[in-house]
Amino acid sequence: MPRPEVRALLSYLATSDLPSLETQTPQQARAGLRESVKAADLPVGEIAVQLPLTIPTRSGEIAGLLLDSRATREPGPVVVWYHGGGFVTGDLETHRAFVAEIARLLDLPVVLVDYRLAPEAPYPAAVEDAEDAARWVAGCPAELGREADALVLGGDSAGGTLTIVTAMALRDDEAKLPVLAQMVIYPGTDLSRTYPSQREFATGRLLTEAGRRWYYGHYDADAHDWHGSPMLGEFTGLPPAVVLTAGEDPVRDEGRAYAAALVTAGVPTTFLEAAGNIHGFVLMRRVIASSQDDLARAFAALAATVRAERPAAATTAASTD
Repeated sequence: MPRPEVRALLSYLATSDLPSLETQTPQQARAGLRESVKAADLPVGEIAVQLPLTIPTRSGEIAGLLLDSRATREPGPVVVWYHGGGFVTGDLETHRAFVAEIARLLDLPVVLVDYRLAPEAPYPAAVEDAEDAARWVAGCPAELGREADALVLGGDSAGGTLTIVTAMALRDDEAKLPVLAQMVIYPGTDLSRTYPSQREFATGRLLTEAGRRWYYGHYDADAHDWHGSPMLGEFTGLPPAVVLTAGEDPVRDEGRAYAAALVTAGVPTTFLEAAGNIHGFVLMRRVIASSQDDLARAFAALAATVRAERPAAATTAASTD
């Protein structure tokens, strides 16, 4: 059952004349998301650093943004965050305010990655950019102006998918720094099969089944390869995870399945569900104010995971020197 704020939002959307996602072009959908974020999300707020970055990848340069609540800091973990938007929409501006909140909640610097979008750059462009960006941050480039000693990977929606795939890639071929933890918020994890929540919430929510198919139609991923469907991958040895799903979401069960697979594989995992909330709530913190509580709970769990993992990472690094 949607919580009251969500019911009010869905009621408003049902009576509005806004076009459905699947009737729009990617360019229209991108512009629409930027406009909706201005009305639905909170402002950036106080943040000491907002530094534009140029990130080199195997296919050229992409943009990034460093956000930090402190102007300077001692060496420590750096968060690499992949924005949501179905691999088609979303950018540095749509997620700037949310990622500034992440930087404040964790008291860590965060690099927001502006990976290439479909259909102009379909799968596996986003996968490659996500991995390359993480490896670049792990190389402690001078452009960051701070020294990293570990990574934390995170993302929402499509960015959650990229987080998982990047964590798998960096487990199999280690970066210059260890990955302490991963944080995924309502991720899509499996294109190879159908889950009950896809039918249960096919209509009447912000993300519909038709919309989900629209995104994936443009992204054109290989549903039977773990880079496109990370549920087909190997979970043993992945970094400790915090998984946050939305209770009223077509992809809810994919997030649940991922958390369960991690636990089965012996990966320390905190699973949380925002009961009564909908897909996309990280960009609707003004109109769904209770989302702040969902996020505070999840990022507190992530902060605790990072604190617990840092001594182990330091011991491992010292033993390999």
